[in-house]
Amino acid sequence: MTTTSPSPRRTAPADRGARPPVPRPPRSAARDASAFLTSHPRTRLALLLTAPMFWLGVVYIVALLLLLVTAFWSVDSFTGRVRTEFTFANIVQLFTDAVIQTVTWRTLLIAVAVTVIDVAIALPIAFFMAKVASPGLKRALVVLVLMPLWASYLVKAYAWRSMLSDNGVLDWLLSPVGGTSPGFGVAGVIMTLAYLWLPYVILPIHAGLERVPDSLLEASSDLGAKTPRTLLLVVLPLALPAIIAGTIFSFCLSLGDYITVNIVGGANQMLGNLVYTYVGTGNNLPLASAIALVPIVIVFAYLFLVRRTGALDNL
Repeated sequence: MTTTSPSPRRTAPADRGARPPVPRPPRSAARDASAFLTSHPRTRLALLLTAPMFWLGVVYIVALLLLLVTAFWSVDSFTGRVRTEFTFANIVQLFTDAVIQTVTWRTLLIAVAVTVIDVAIALPIAFFMAKVASPGLKRALVVLVLMPLWASYLVKAYAWRSMLSDNGVLDWLLSPVGGTSPGFGVAGVIMTLAYLWLPYVILPIHAGLERVPDSLLEASSDLGAKTPRTLLLVVLPLALPAIIAGTIFSFCLSLGDYITVNIVGGANQMLGNLVYTYVGTGNNLPLASAIALVPIVIVFAYLFLVRRTGALDNL
C-alpha cells in the first residue's frame, strides 16, 4: 500500500506592481476643522458670511442709525457745539424752510428727468443689442456701452462743462439751426447726469430683454400683430422689471449727487450741496443729518413701491 504525500500548497505569486499602502496623514487641528466644515455646510456658510455681514452691519446700518440719531440733536448757538438733547427742530425745519423745500423739489425733478431720459435712450439700444445685433456686433456694443465707465467721473463732468460753455461744442452743433447751448443750469445738470448714468440703465434692460423668448415675438408676428403692438403688449410687460431695475440706478444716483451740480449747475443747488454746506461752512451737523435723511427716505419709499415688480431681482 502506497501513501501519497500531500502536495505542497500553492501560494499566489506576489503582485510585483502593487504599491505600498499610503500612510494616513497625522491628525491636526486644521484637518479636523476642515472635516467638520465639510460635513456641516450651514456652519461653513455662516463663517463665510460673518465678515461681510459684520462690515455691512457696522459700516452701513450703524452709520445710518447714527445719522438718524444725530438728526434729532441741535447746535448751541453760542458755543457752536452739538447738544445731544432730543429735539424735533431740525425735522420741523425740513418742512418749513423755503430753501430746503425748493432744493428738495429741484433734486427730485432732476432725478426724475434723468431717469426718464435714460430709459428713453436705453430701451432702443438695449433692444437692438438683445434681439437684432449679431453676436459680434453685440459684443462690440457692450464694449462701447462700458467704455465711458473707464474714464473718471470728474473728467466726464468737466468735459460736459466744456461742451455746455459759450462757444462750446453744443453751440457749434446747434448754431446752423439757430440753436444755442443750454449753458450752466438745471438743463446742463440733467444732460450731464443722464450721460453719466446711462450705462447703468442700458445693462439691466439689456439683460432683461435677453430673457424674453424669441418665440413669443415670432408668435405675435404670426398672429398679425404689428411691431409697435408687439413691443407694447409682449416685450414691455416682460421687460418691465428690468426697466425698473435700471431706473433704480439712475434715480438713486441722481438724488445723491452733488459734484455735477457744482461743475455745470451754475448757482443751483441739490440736497447733497446743502448737506456739504451745513457740515462745512454752517457747522451744523444735526441739520445736515436731517437733510441727508430726505433722499434716504425717498429712495426707501421708491424701493418699497417697486419691490413687488421683481425689479430688485434684476439688480
